[in-house]
Amino acid sequence: MKVYLDNCCFNRPFDDQSNIINRIEADAKLFIQEQIKDGYIDLVWSSMNEFENNDNPSAEKKERIAVWKQIATELCNLNETILEKALELEKAGLHSKDALHIACAIFAEADFFISTDRKILNKNVAGINLVNPIAFVEEFLHDK
Repeated sequence: MKVYLDNCCFNRPFDDQSNIINRIEADAKLFIQEQIKDGYIDLVWSSMNEFENNDNPSAEKKERIAVWKQIATELCNLNETILEKALELEKAGLHSKDALHIACAIFAEADFFISTDRKILNKNVAGINLVNPIAFVEEFLHDK
């Protein structure tokens, strides 16, 4: 199984944990990371993850997230095919950065695109399952 986590998802453990949704999503995301480290799930990292993480104003968050590039089993760099797909996704209503993330996940043939961004999760995109970390964990544990 191959997953793509967007930067919202990578940042969830750093968000306000007094919010119950943030806390549950953070726990689910940390569970996913453990499954990746243990080799049960393959992680796709993209140049979009890199680009957005480099803009992170917190040096600590930036460093802790950047480690996942080395853990990823697949690196996806932007190319013409991804850019064309991203333009198509933008026309369908996604913001440009979100469209690029999803286009990278589709290009890498990820099974799931995991995000905590409700605007993304409310979209229906052919070729990829858009889920939040909680829904992914439910699916993952159901298949085990």
